[in-house]
Amino acid sequence: MNLEYFIARRLVTAKNHKSSISAPIIKIAIIAIAVGVIMMIVAVATGFGLQDKIREKVSAFNGHVIISNFDDNESEVSVAPLSIHQDFYPKFKNIQGIDHVQAVAAKAGIIRTADAFEGVVFKGVGKEYKWNILEEYIVDGRKPDLKNTLNTEVLLSQYLADRLQLKVGDKFNTYFMKEGGNGMPNLRVFKLVGIYNSGFQEFDSTFLIGDIRHVQRINKWKDGQVGSFEVFIDDFSQIEEKGEEIYKAIPSTLTAQTIEEKYINIFEWLKLFDTNIIVIIVIMIIVSTINMVVALLVLILERTQMVGMLKALGASNWSVRKIFLYNAGYLIIKGLFWGNLISIGLLLTQKYFGVIKLPPENYYVNVAPVTIHIPAILLINLGTVIVCLALLLIPSYIITKISPVKALRFD
Repeated sequence: MNLEYFIARRLVTAKNHKSSISAPIIKIAIIAIAVGVIMMIVAVATGFGLQDKIREKVSAFNGHVIISNFDDNESEVSVAPLSIHQDFYPKFKNIQGIDHVQAVAAKAGIIRTADAFEGVVFKGVGKEYKWNILEEYIVDGRKPDLKNTLNTEVLLSQYLADRLQLKVGDKFNTYFMKEGGNGMPNLRVFKLVGIYNSGFQEFDSTFLIGDIRHVQRINKWKDGQVGSFEVFIDDFSQIEEKGEEIYKAIPSTLTAQTIEEKYINIFEWLKLFDTNIIVIIVIMIIVSTINMVVALLVLILERTQMVGMLKALGASNWSVRKIFLYNAGYLIIKGLFWGNLISIGLLLTQKYFGVIKLPPENYYVNVAPVTIHIPAILLINLGTVIVCLALLLIPSYIITKISPVKALRFD
């Protein structure tokens, strides 16, 4: 067995260890490391969770990359139609990492009830629409049934349904202006079959979702003409690269825009969370390291006679330093154990019970989301151990200054 490790282990397991002068300081150091780890893991999990959830919500209503005419680049409403007969539809064949492509069209309108009215954007979707993401947010009813025959079933947000005093099963009038704004508006009577609540005010106050053929008929488009295409990719971290590839692959008459470009303010705000996470991690590691330095100095002071005896017996300075570094490593691992146990317990509680709520008008979510990212947790633990032990080499240098003669007479 390694001699330094053996001595360090005996020091930790000694009966008088818990009643020593350094005992309370050691406990404080362990608690500081545990609290630091809790703060770091929670910060990473909530930061990543919020980023993932908001990206998911934005992509649920827009896809990851939007292909449209140049005229529609900055508008939610489809201005000029484009043909559905494209090389990239229904599937991109020359670009890897594309999960799904769907055709959509949008038309501005006004919902009018007996007591209220609201401006909306009717988003027309087809049978290939990716409902699995949006279905998570349906709080009442079901998704529209887009059969072969055109029907009037639509999906409306909880926000608009409350303002218009509508519930599942109600029918309501929606008015659409004709192209050019001439003549009486087009009237469509829709049946509300589902209510969704994404918590994303910008979308909840805008979209009415139904059959794309309503938009085609209102705009007098030909069969096979749509407003735009929404592209979903497999890996969001590659959205910039895939956006460039898609732009180069489509005809020159079309343009491609990623949701990061379309909603630049939202995604710039999300990037601030990365800075916040880094700041929290740095502060927590500094605090933990300072506490460990104090604990190590107290341990050395308390064992001065032992240091002198080991030196008198021929132990080198580095050998003695390793004993205290092993001792400090034990304390660090103990703090990490409790920090990981408590933090993961808190995160699982939040994940499955949603204890902490957030104002959706500020954070775009109703409940604080968490993402338990195992590689990040392992990196936090490894980084804490390496940084703390590396910095503890400095205070352990005091051992080299201890004289064996003076240490043996130290009391």
